Amino acid sequence: MSGPAPAPGAQVEAALRPDLRGRTAYGAPQLDVAVQLNTNESSYPVPDEVVADVLARLGEDLAGLNRYPDREFVGLRKALVDYLELQSGTRLRPEQVWAGNGSNEVLQHLVLAFGGAGRTALGFTPAYSMHPIIVETLGTRWVDGQRDAESFDLEVGSAVEQVRASDPDLVFLCSPNNPTGTALPFESIEAVLAAAPRAIVVVDEAYAEFARPGTPSALALLEHHERLVVTRTMSKAFTLAGARLGYLTAHPSLVDALRLVRLPYHLSTPTQAVAEVALAHAPRLLSTVEAIKEQRDRLVTELAEMGLRPVPSDANFVLFGGLADAPATWQALLDAGVLVRDVGIPGHLRVTAGTPEETTAFLTALRSLLPQHLAPTSTTTATAEGARP
Repeated sequence: MSGPAPAPGAQVEAALRPDLRGRTAYGAPQLDVAVQLNTNESSYPVPDEVVADVLARLGEDLAGLNRYPDREFVGLRKALVDYLELQSGTRLRPEQVWAGNGSNEVLQHLVLAFGGAGRTALGFTPAYSMHPIIVETLGTRWVDGQRDAESFDLEVGSAVEQVRASDPDLVFLCSPNNPTGTALPFESIEAVLAAAPRAIVVVDEAYAEFARPGTPSALALLEHHERLVVTRTMSKAFTLAGARLGYLTAHPSLVDALRLVRLPYHLSTPTQAVAEVALAHAPRLLSTVEAIKEQRDRLVTELAEMGLRPVPSDANFVLFGGLADAPATWQALLDAGVLVRDVGIPGHLRVTAGTPEETTAFLTALRSLLPQHLAPTSTTTATAEGARP
């Protein structure tokens, strides 16, 4: 007689790579609520004139979809170079630019090219939780470096000590950091480059357009550091989270190495078209950035007035602490029609800066929950993962 039938999915589980068994897929809740402030998207829709130009461009390109897209996305790279000079004042060359389907794909290309079996990547927690996921699922060892447990700052001496101890092949830095919103000074980036003389150092600048005045961009360091990479995205400031376009800038030889690991024709013709049109409308699309920054700063001010502990932010979100039970507060806000992000840091939640109306709805809902949701003490541990979006 045959034995009992295996449980559904058991054969797949047995065939799965052992290091992937038991893992949970990355994802933020996508819930249909009135106020969605959990994924750092822009709350502002794409302007009508940009939509019209995208449709016109796609109309021109659709008949040619029988052909593969431009494998080198030449037009897009030129447009990105022009934009970066406009936005940061840094002049680059098209051969220093690489793009993919969201910044996660360009991060994946970096790990495919410079990570792998027997290699190590280092990041500093709490930070973007996709960094270790990409690293480990591609067979690279992840070292979970630490920030200050109270302020979440990455002190230069501590960073250097941790880099030297792990001797990594890849180092991931976030500036502004997610989920804390804090930016890094040049001193920290250059100190890490010096302490890791063989590592590729990746500075993730997904939220760079939201930085406060005077905050430096690592783009200015590229000329002097062949192992430095700066990654960015069009998902946030450009209001194009649904278009999936991320990019990086680096030394031309590093960009050339990424061709070894990219899939053929990885950027579709429509993706390239949408991104090029958006870049042509950069001033219009970025016109909402100041409004978002105003709401971000309003969040910092009013959360502090409530007795909570917001972290001053250079991004389009605010991390705040001082909660007795973050998951309970998250659920109570959701019950009130407001969705924010529980990033797993005890006593903390993260809220995206949205429209003035959304900010008011969030603050009103949160005030209604206080003081019963306030923590009696200010103890905090920085042991959890960050999140983007």
